[in-house]
Amino acid sequence: MTLEDTIGTDNTGKKMQTIDQALEELLVAAQCQGCLTVGVYESAKLMNVDPDSVVMCLLAADDEDEGDIALQIHFTLIQAFCCENDINIVRLRGVKRLEEILEAGEESAEPLDVHCMLVTNSHTDVWKCEALEEVGSYCQESRNKNQWVPIVSLQER
Repeated sequence: MTLEDTIGTDNTGKKMQTIDQALEELLVAAQCQGCLTVGVYESAKLMNVDPDSVVMCLLAADDEDEGDIALQIHFTLIQAFCCENDINIVRLRGVKRLEEILEAGEESAEPLDVHCMLVTNSHTDVWKCEALEEVGSYCQESRNKNQWVPIVSLQER
């Protein structure tokens, strides 16, 4: 094992922890700013109407969702659209944690469909978020390593 291997392993662990936290911060910030669209159908509608406002797509599924053929078809179509429009995509594991994060800032009685979420920027009021920049950089680094859709696991607390 070389020094580079040791350093690379340590940085990867720290980066994954950092990206996990950055995603949580991004979700909370986007929800507070009104820049988060939640739901497969709601997301598809937004991408059809205003794809230029979408800056990131988050697709969430756990192992039990892998057998849902309809959901997988939606994911495939959404990913293709995002790739065509240069929208960063992240696959998430940890749907329960995701629901906890979003329900903390939401006062709705009906359950949220967290399988697909879009982070948007309006054309007139661009909000700056360090977490968005960090997750965007992570997506770019992943593409440079030929991992087109990075997978991040949200840790339960």
